[in-house]
Amino acid sequence: MTPTEYEYLRKFLKDNSGLDLSADKQYLIESRLLPLARKTGLSGIAELVQKLQAGSRTLITDVVEAMTTNETFFFRDKVPFDHFRDTIMPEVIKARAGRRSVRIWCAAGSTGQEPYSLAMCLKEMGAALTGWRVEIIATDLSQEVLEKAKAGVYSQFEVQRGLPIQMLVKYFKQTGETWQINPELRAMIQHRQLNLLHDFSQLGTFDVIFCRNVLIYFDQDTKINIFNRLARQIEPDGFLVLGAAETVVGLTDTFRPLPDRRGLYKPNDPRAAVAKPALAGAAPRMAVMAGR
Repeated sequence: MTPTEYEYLRKFLKDNSGLDLSADKQYLIESRLLPLARKTGLSGIAELVQKLQAGSRTLITDVVEAMTTNETFFFRDKVPFDHFRDTIMPEVIKARAGRRSVRIWCAAGSTGQEPYSLAMCLKEMGAALTGWRVEIIATDLSQEVLEKAKAGVYSQFEVQRGLPIQMLVKYFKQTGETWQINPELRAMIQHRQLNLLHDFSQLGTFDVIFCRNVLIYFDQDTKINIFNRLARQIEPDGFLVLGAAETVVGLTDTFRPLPDRRGLYKPNDPRAAVAKPALAGAAPRMAVMAGR
């Protein structure tokens, strides 16, 4: 791969997925895109770049998906789901008692383990949500992982990662060497393809937004832009949940952290939503796309 080809691919990936690669990640692109080039009958990276420059829509999608890492598992990191059960939902149930409905958005739903974990949490609340309208929207950049999420079929290895055995028995059916989450839980999730770099206002407003382990791969200006747009999609008393390595602090005043609740944020008064100025050289550069 020539330096010119690498710079083209860096800009292409940032423009199309938000992935912000540093100058020394050529090996990463080669390891991900050489197999794709061969699979599609191309001679190598040079010909792949030529096809991208010619505007091949199918190849554009394939390249973005090849560079996306969808690392996820059930009840990942545990703490956000404790917050969901012990802090978020008790407040939501109290605040929404009049309308008896709740809307939740998983903004990087990947292969479905996060939204299904939330669905299991909600089912475990039993009578507290009887008669409520519960809506969970799970979005992701990759159509391939969304198809897996819709099917709700997981390997033995996948269900052993973070999923309590009692929930496996209660909410899954085993078929051969795979497990499928039951139809009732699958029906709770709406899966939609969405790029966070693009407009998402059509999704409407939410009481709870999970946006975990995806913003760490974006540069500072992109993070600020997304935070400010997320603030327009969340109810004034709603909750934003970020990954352990993510924060709004120093970036924007659209959200404030909750004391002693790591990764949990509340929206501020919109009049306080002022983006922090970017610091020269402060934008972090990461090597891979989102894991949830």
